[in-house]
Amino acid sequence: MKPTRPVLPKEFVAARKRRRIMDAMAELSAEQGYEATKIGDIVRRAGVARKTLYDNFEGKEEVFLAAIDSALQEALARVEEGCAGSGDEWSERLEAGLAALLGYLAENPAEARMCMIDALSATPASGARYDDALHRFVELMRRNAPRDTGLPETIEDTLAGGIAWILSQQIRRDEAERAPELLAQLFEFAISPYRGVEKSVK
Repeated sequence: MKPTRPVLPKEFVAARKRRRIMDAMAELSAEQGYEATKIGDIVRRAGVARKTLYDNFEGKEEVFLAAIDSALQEALARVEEGCAGSGDEWSERLEAGLAALLGYLAENPAEARMCMIDALSATPASGARYDDALHRFVELMRRNAPRDTGLPETIEDTLAGGIAWILSQQIRRDEAERAPELLAQLFEFAISPYRGVEKSVK
């Protein structure tokens, strides 16, 4: 008598299919760009029926935006976890947060390209997602940075923007997997403005 296969909950199966659709969107966007990616490409890569895609999403853009939202949420969660699990010194939290971000990019090159390259120009909504994510990283830096330093109020905006630009160049060269190699360079870039200010960096 053949053993019976366990019946998976419908919610679990539906969530897995939705995840596969978003993963397929990220992979295809990285390989051929958002514009060139068609619904047929997505369902073939995800291994689902076209109806399944439309049961979960209104169309290609909604899949794209959902994939971006999921990736950005995970990346930010990793950074916040890295900061929270480090020492009390601000410089330690900064280094841990950067390491977590670089680790995520290296492990998820398709999502890295989708969020940091394709999102900027694919649609107005995806561009807004990128701007919002960058703002969230700026606020995270600002919450942890030393205060009353005499530095410009926009210093964290400048640093986050510079880090994003350096990383985007790495990703454009198809070298997202090597992002962790940039940790020392990016940490020095981010910490250097705070050296020599009146209050110590904590």
